Amino acid sequence: MNKPRLLIVGCGDVVRRALPWLKQRFTVYATARTDKSALQLNTLGVIPIYADLDHAQSLRRLRGIAQFLIHSAPPGERQGDARTKALLAALGHTNRSKILPQGLRRAVYISTSGVYGDCGGEWIDETQPLRAQSTRALRRVDAETQLRNWAGRHGVRLSILRAPGIYAAERLPLERVRRGDPVLHATEDSYSNHIHADDLAHALCLALFRGLPLRTYNIVDDEPHKMGDYFDQIADYAQLARPPRISRAAAQSQLSPALLSYLNESRQISNARAKRELRLKLAYPTLSDFIAQHC
Repeated sequence: MNKPRLLIVGCGDVVRRALPWLKQRFTVYATARTDKSALQLNTLGVIPIYADLDHAQSLRRLRGIAQFLIHSAPPGERQGDARTKALLAALGHTNRSKILPQGLRRAVYISTSGVYGDCGGEWIDETQPLRAQSTRALRRVDAETQLRNWAGRHGVRLSILRAPGIYAAERLPLERVRRGDPVLHATEDSYSNHIHADDLAHALCLALFRGLPLRTYNIVDDEPHKMGDYFDQIADYAQLARPPRISRAAAQSQLSPALLSYLNESRQISNARAKRELRLKLAYPTLSDFIAQHC
């Protein structure tokens, strides 16, 4: 029996972690921009398709190729998400009738929890209004809106996964800790949320089959941290000095604009819906669990 076909647009680290599970259930295709990336995909047992989201003509070959879609490609630098717009235009009209039973049926998009903006450190869930502040988060809001409209028109069962800061053993901010970059005093600090890359990959697989149509899921672990506390735990894990603490006023001149934009947003995100509807069980419910398993 032939396996259903899955198209991956943006086969980065998280999606690659899901490949062993995906390849058991699908014939997997993924977009590649270069010969090097195509060769890497071949090595992973994935069929590469030369396509570049910044060049619309190259995307025509994606139409009709698969019944399942994973979209994890980041937006470009333009206003809005022109890459998602080009992708959806290339995919064209998907089937919602019985005439073309092999049309695209399910899609999962990996977005960011940054779409919520600053929530004043309060607990939030997926019903929280979107108040994106940064340019990168506004692009994600645009992508989500485009995908929802497209999926609603064409009968595609879409799930959107909102991910926070992603970590893994090889994705820890060790260089930042080694440099001794400062963090905020606890009384002035912001809450941040995290997820292990393996847990996000697992949630991605579950959403392909269990995600409800036009449904959003927060894929976060069980324990938000003040950002300084997070870096303290990383420093302890790596046996490095904990970062110095400074005031928020001092941070304005000592920290980069990119990091300041994160510090200006504070929220504690609930994962109850993902646990209930996707039946997600986390391998690393907290950063402490990860550290305990890797020390």
